Amino acid sequence: MKKYIIRIITVFSLFFMLGMPVESPAQCPMCRMAADSNLENGGTAGKGLNAGILYMLSLPYVMVAGLGFWWYRNRKKEEDVEIQAELDGIVE
Repeated sequence: MKKYIIRIITVFSLFFMLGMPVESPAQCPMCRMAADSNLENGGTAGKGLNAGILYMLSLPYVMVAGLGFWWYRNRKKEEDVEIQAELDGIVE
C-alpha cells in the first residue's frame, strides 16, 4: 500500500512539473503596469522581470525533482540490501 501511494504522488508531481508552460506572464497587476510602461518607453526591464519570475518559479520544481531522484537511487539500494539479507537467512 505504501509503494502504491508513493507512486501516485510521484506521477501526480511529474504531471504538474511537465505540464508547466514554457513561458508564463505571471505578474501582479502593479508589476505588469510598470513592466508594460517600461517596454513602451524602450526599456528592457520587463523582459528581465519575466525571466526572474520564471527562475523563481522553477526552483521548487528542480528541488522536488532532485529529491525524487535521490530517493529513487536510495530505494534501489535498500531493496538490494533486503533481498541479500533474505538470501543470507536462507543459506545459513
